[in-house]
Amino acid sequence: MAVTPVGNPYVESSDLVANYPGASEALAERIDIVGVNPFANAAARDAAIPSPVQGQMCSLNDDNKGYRYNGSAWVLFSGAGPGNFTNTATGTYTTGGIQYKYITFTGSGDLIVDRAGEADVLIIGAGGGGGRSGGGGGAGAHFSQKVVFSVGTNTVSIGAGGAGSNVDGQTGTIGQSSIVSNFASIGGGGGGSFGASGTAGGAGGGGGSIDSGSTAGGSSFITSQGFAGGGVTSGANRASAGGGGAGAIGTNGNTSSGAGGSGGTGVANSLTNVSVTRAGGGGGSGINTAGGANGGGAGGSGGSGAGTNGSANSGGGGGGSSNIGGANGGSGVVIIRVVV
Repeated sequence: MAVTPVGNPYVESSDLVANYPGASEALAERIDIVGVNPFANAAARDAAIPSPVQGQMCSLNDDNKGYRYNGSAWVLFSGAGPGNFTNTATGTYTTGGIQYKYITFTGSGDLIVDRAGEADVLIIGAGGGGGRSGGGGGAGAHFSQKVVFSVGTNTVSIGAGGAGSNVDGQTGTIGQSSIVSNFASIGGGGGGSFGASGTAGGAGGGGGSIDSGSTAGGSSFITSQGFAGGGVTSGANRASAGGGGAGAIGTNGNTSSGAGGSGGTGVANSLTNVSVTRAGGGGGSGINTAGGANGGGAGGSGGSGAGTNGSANSGGGGGGSSNIGGANGGSGVVIIRVVV
């Protein structure tokens, strides 16, 4: 009698993935993990399984590959289970019957992995600096994804926030990237000073104020991780635009009212079991009203109003200042979570 290995083999006769509690199909009841034939494509699968559960598996005929639902998305079946790090955990918690531990890197270091496998990762680049009489800095890119780590030492680098500009016509400095292993998030673009447009980055910096013509917001290098900064068209009152955030574009400067544009909103993440919004754009400066922060630094207003810095380890853009140097962007952060 042929012996079937204990586990979850693929059964050619039925085109099913099955579990054998015993030594052979003849001696033990077969339990189908996915009790249907392979689906024609992903659309057919999603229609048949609208609410998949973690650990469920299937195969698709259009690419002849197997997939496993990891709790949030269908991924190619690789057999990878939860990974493990040996660093001292920042915290632990249980939700939905699953126990997690996580580590938060606010400064550069090493992630030590002793068991290869999956981990949930949040990487935020540093925010860009704001401009003089200018726009808010853009937020650092927001990367949140399930990845697979190999056994070994993984270098973690936390990006420093970009410096604000104190020179008309120059932009704030772009924020530095945050990195873990081969995964990275780009820093935010600098806000434009008087007469200068914002620069591109994880999210783009906002355009600076101008007496005639217009300035533009910087673009996002990776549109799924950040948005563009706002722009400015000249008018009766000086105003600058907000930097882009991870969740929305920066608001344009309002030269009719002299109000600086608000920074684009950030994105909430709960890997630590607490929902925290990070990576907001910096607010632009305004002669009458400062642009709001929305997770980055607020803009300055009046004759010499100072913008505020992006918060440390938030990836928020620095606020634009009014007739003085722009504020600095906030540093980045890396958070890694695994199933215990």
